[in-house]
Amino acid sequence: MFRALADESRRELLDRLFADNGQTLSALCTDLAMSRQAVSKHLAVLEAANLVAVRRRGREKLHYLNPVPLAQIVRRWIGKFGDVRLQTLLDVAEERKPKRRRKPPAQSGAGSPSNS
Repeated sequence: MFRALADESRRELLDRLFADNGQTLSALCTDLAMSRQAVSKHLAVLEAANLVAVRRRGREKLHYLNPVPLAQIVRRWIGKFGDVRLQTLLDVAEERKPKRRRKPPAQSGAGSPSNS
């Protein structure tokens, strides 16, 4: 999967599918500086990496972004490091927080005016 994500053109195709899922090859080729055959090869690599799913509709092939493998990587690798960093930031913020002094409770009794 990382090999598939390493190529900038394939990341562009994934971005296009994220913006508008379920596109045909012709739609994905629009405004790209590469041939239809090159786009088709990039889609095949993405499909082999399970990042793109294909569904046939008549003679057309619709390409869909499959976010599951990316979510698994985020959960397994990025998430656990993010949790550690977040906890560290929270600890530092707690240490820097000014300590609040408690005011002594107000005392009533002699010397305080009364409403009699």
